[in-house]
Amino acid sequence: MSNQGWEAIAAAKRKALSDSIPSEWRIPADIFPAETQEDVTGFPKSSGWFTEKELEITGSTATQLLQKLASGELKSEEVTKAFCKRAAAAHQLTNCLSETLFAAALDTARSLDEHLARTGKPIGPLHGLPISLKDNFNLKGIDSTVGFIAYVNDPAKYDSVLAEILRGAGAVFYVKTNVPTAMMIAESVNNVFGRTVHPRNRNLTSGGSSGGESALIAFGGSVVGVGSDIGGSLRIPAACTGIFTLRPSSGRFPTTRCRAGLAGQEAVLSVNGPMTPNLNDLELYCKTVVGAEPWISDPRCIPIPWRSAELPQKLKIGVLWNDGMVTPTPPVKRALEHTVQKLKAAGHELVDWSHEDHAELLSVLARSFVSDGGKSVRETLKGTGEPFREEMSAYEQAKEVGGYDMWQLHIQRNEIQKRYLDRWNNAGIDVLLLPTTPFATVKNGQFKHVGYTGVYNVLDYAATSFPTGLSVDQDADKATGAGFKPLTSIDEEINSEYDAQAVLGMPISLQLVARRLEEEKVIEATKVVLDALSK
Repeated sequence: MSNQGWEAIAAAKRKALSDSIPSEWRIPADIFPAETQEDVTGFPKSSGWFTEKELEITGSTATQLLQKLASGELKSEEVTKAFCKRAAAAHQLTNCLSETLFAAALDTARSLDEHLARTGKPIGPLHGLPISLKDNFNLKGIDSTVGFIAYVNDPAKYDSVLAEILRGAGAVFYVKTNVPTAMMIAESVNNVFGRTVHPRNRNLTSGGSSGGESALIAFGGSVVGVGSDIGGSLRIPAACTGIFTLRPSSGRFPTTRCRAGLAGQEAVLSVNGPMTPNLNDLELYCKTVVGAEPWISDPRCIPIPWRSAELPQKLKIGVLWNDGMVTPTPPVKRALEHTVQKLKAAGHELVDWSHEDHAELLSVLARSFVSDGGKSVRETLKGTGEPFREEMSAYEQAKEVGGYDMWQLHIQRNEIQKRYLDRWNNAGIDVLLLPTTPFATVKNGQFKHVGYTGVYNVLDYAATSFPTGLSVDQDADKATGAGFKPLTSIDEEINSEYDAQAVLGMPISLQLVARRLEEEKVIEATKVVLDALSK
């Protein structure tokens, strides 16, 4: 197919997405923010276009909404309409959606309302709550393009297992969100839908690959979204936008029947997890999904119920100041120092953690992704003549390795996993504290280095990304001076591009990591850190 062919397909898909927004949810031209307006998060309140009730609903937490939905104080139809409208506005201002499911969502909501009225009982723990899904979660009859032209007009033949579980718990699906090509870029940009931008500053990235989710949530268009993570795809966008997420270990949450960007690549497993504006709702999601016993319907899930985590009164926390490859930019360095000081003041023990093995872990990650020589991506692109995007050059240039070489890579991975675990156990630490990314966020197109997140995908450790409550300050976070000594060439590039003015006011996040399958522990430890930061 000619270049015009793939471009036409993409244009038609974008038009269909735009046309799917009802006229009553299209922002009136006379109040539409100018393209030059950077921060659009205040639009719902300042525009006068949203009713007080719509603002109240979309400004509530998931926990608050669920209590009112279960009691009948709020109708799911009313709640769903409010989130559909806010999500429609979010898309018009940030390009965060890939699919709208508005009519089906309202039908589902009305059915749930009828059930509650008839029986007096909610369907399940998520009764009537709108939940947004990243594009890769299959819903029968709906596209999951994962940023490929070839998957446009290729509706899923079944629901993903997670979608079945969430629907059974009473959730309402109303939108799917944008991702990068193959979900393998740390910003959400592709040839189908284009680029998703940051609602707090549209010159900046909302991250990737779950960047449609992070933009939607940061705008207030969702209270619970679900994304996925194979190299940082939950934690990077959460950190860029200042929201919460959990990267669980593989086997904890169901992943079967999702569309993969690199189907069959299993040297490093993709996982999915929640993205929320607060930690309580994140934990509520986890308890609900694991409480549904997903191992009954997903053969890859491990039968571990959600457990209570018993933490010592005083934690021993390892601190990774840098990963030996890239120095955190001034805001992140300041946030890390501030958090360490607060934790010490609260009586916790903080010890330095070495970046030993990190470069090798990142190498394993990178080589795993291109071990097929980029063939999976190339074959998908070939069908429509879609070209490789510049961000996917590593896949375009990769050379395929044989089975023997792949097995050697597995051996190397397993050896590092053992070394890292032994080092952790010998140090006697409870969790690790470190940057999520080297920066708060960056200008569109400038994201580099997934080393702080990707190593824990190879190790398969549980991790949260959380906002510290700090934001970028022009005076406190001035660029590194002439005496700065970069660790690597990529470090030099990242720090030379750093501009405090460009990211002024952006939230600063950090990452907390626990060992494999310690999701409950890392969430409880995150509560401890947040408590220390609040004092």
